[in-house]
Amino acid sequence: MKKGLSIVLSLFMIASLFIVSVPVSAQDAVKLVVWESTGGPDEWIKAAGEAFTKLNPNITVEFVNVELGDTSGQIALDGPAGVGPDLFAAPHDKLGELVVGGHILPTVNPDAVKEAVLASTSQALTYDGVMYGYPVSAETYALYYNKDLIPAEEIPTTWEELKTWTAAFNAKNPNKYGFLMDVGNIYYTILFTTMNGNRLFGPDGTDTSSSYLATEDAIAGMKIFQGLHEVVPLAAADANTATADGAFAAGNVAMYISGPWNVANFTNAGIHFGVTTLPSLDGKTPAASFSGTRGMFVSAYSEHPEEAAKFAEFLISPEMQKLRYDITGALPSIPLEVESEAAKGFIAQLEYAFPMPSVPQMGAFWESGNAASANIWDGADVETELKALDKAIVSFVAQ
Repeated sequence: MKKGLSIVLSLFMIASLFIVSVPVSAQDAVKLVVWESTGGPDEWIKAAGEAFTKLNPNITVEFVNVELGDTSGQIALDGPAGVGPDLFAAPHDKLGELVVGGHILPTVNPDAVKEAVLASTSQALTYDGVMYGYPVSAETYALYYNKDLIPAEEIPTTWEELKTWTAAFNAKNPNKYGFLMDVGNIYYTILFTTMNGNRLFGPDGTDTSSSYLATEDAIAGMKIFQGLHEVVPLAAADANTATADGAFAAGNVAMYISGPWNVANFTNAGIHFGVTTLPSLDGKTPAASFSGTRGMFVSAYSEHPEEAAKFAEFLISPEMQKLRYDITGALPSIPLEVESEAAKGFIAQLEYAFPMPSVPQMGAFWESGNAASANIWDGADVETELKALDKAIVSFVAQ
């Protein structure tokens, strides 16, 4: 009996020594599948994966192309089938859909992640008080200005000053515009409803009992917007994005509201431009703008959630955020110092931006909001339009 026990113990000791002597076994090897878009994000994921593997030799990263707009729908099919990714990119306004569907896991170390990233991006990835995912890039719009038409020291700091400056500029330059924006696009005009901290669907963007677009502050702000028509002699139908983009690219506009997607266009057009924060509604701080956040989410179906979360957190490190910016030109999700003057302007505006809500009522927001903006610009009663807009949004039921 003792001899048999000795043999068993000896075999156990030999097996233990063998296990210890193999630092990375086949069982320890982990392959993370990551869904991302082409056109830059793919290059970044591949490069980041290689860097991550150097630090974690047992973990490899495989890029699979699923475009950003398709991931939230695809995960619902591929995840439960066991053929989905460990990590995937998605826009923040899909967060509610992903959480309710049970497709993603909460952020690991949320306090540390929130501390590292811009406040607007962590807020964008928070649902019912819980943070999900890791913000890897951000976007918002700001004020472009043509340096050949308006020097930086003359940039208005309030909308009242902008209106006065534009009137004087237009009088001296009949074939140019002192200011222009897409006036029928609620994505931009929402900024005028944010006076005194007013926000769409309330402070957290989740109060669906009201759109907060017919409050006293929203009405006052939209009256400022309507008043700009006095110095921008175009009907809403003619002051659209295509027209405004073209006019600024042609050197015919001094100030224009747009996003980082136009930096390359205006640079290639030879425009000597700068980017700065939006004029103030209250005379204190720049007006608030909508922000968008691109998140990397750990799939709830992943067999390697710990390693996936570790790689996701690696993607928001300063080195990886700098790499993403260099490759894609997208704004970092962390307060990273960049060389581009234009990017600095957008990053500065991000400090005053708030994320687009992801509540179901957003299904009625865009079309109704665009129509209300155009109507107000063209002279409709501001309060009447905003009350009708609020009713349309709050009563909306997703199909």
